[in-house]
Amino acid sequence: MENSSKNKAVEYGDWWTAPAESESGNLIMVTGRRDVSKFKDNPKFKIRVEATWKYDGKTGGMPDMATSQLMDEADVALRECFRKDPIAVLTGVYTGDGERNWVFYTLSLNIFCRKFNEALLSMELLPITLSAEEDPEWLEYQEMKEATEIKGED
Repeated sequence: MENSSKNKAVEYGDWWTAPAESESGNLIMVTGRRDVSKFKDNPKFKIRVEATWKYDGKTGGMPDMATSQLMDEADVALRECFRKDPIAVLTGVYTGDGERNWVFYTLSLNIFCRKFNEALLSMELLPITLSAEEDPEWLEYQEMKEATEIKGED
């Protein structure tokens, strides 16, 4: 993948990345988004969707280079899709312990699924599963933010 595509994804939003530990003791890299208030303050954005990609984590729980590059390509496509059509907001990305999880909050599960599939349409079929539940208070987001956010110097 070209660096310009990868850097393009980072432009969308104010993010932090920090290490965390899985329940099994493996490293998890957590990337969280700060600028979510316009979504969080909108009571329609109450559905949390997790997209999970399980991979062979023999390399210390992290994806191998080929898988990592494919994940980055999917990441760019998803961020671009929901930047153009903000029916969902990506709030966190967890990578490690044999899986990558993208966490979104959305206002419509049906529209989200359609847009998610459209975003990845040009790619090969990916081993991603989706799960969803209502989280109107954004409890998962708050927990992730409190546990991992790295704050810059004032």
